[in-house]
Amino acid sequence: MKTSLDHCVIHVSDWERSGAFYERVCGAEIVPDKVGFSLRFGEQQLNCHGPGKAAEPLARLPVMPGGSDVCLRWHGTIDDAVAHLTEQSVPVEMGPVFRQGAFGRGLSVYFRDPDGTLLEFISYDV
Repeated sequence: MKTSLDHCVIHVSDWERSGAFYERVCGAEIVPDKVGFSLRFGEQQLNCHGPGKAAEPLARLPVMPGGSDVCLRWHGTIDDAVAHLTEQSVPVEMGPVFRQGAFGRGLSVYFRDPDGTLLEFISYDV
């Protein structure tokens, strides 16, 4: 049997603010839905639940906005990632630090989206 990650879900409190942030800071492609949108990163996607969106089924204990941790692969050096975050006025909360990711050991920096979701850029260009 072979599987791969297709999508997972985060919750947002403000569609416009979150969409602008993920597009500008994280390079997400905004995929509009009837209510809100999904965030596409290449072949993977973050579906978003938020105001006005009735989604079924839900997790037994759905996370609130700001209750997720998401790691995105940065294709470049971690110094470039830090420079990008600085240019976007997004504070780095931690890092660079070595972490283990899907492709082995990489350098990571941590920051937050407008709701407080913990985000990580990991670079394998070390």
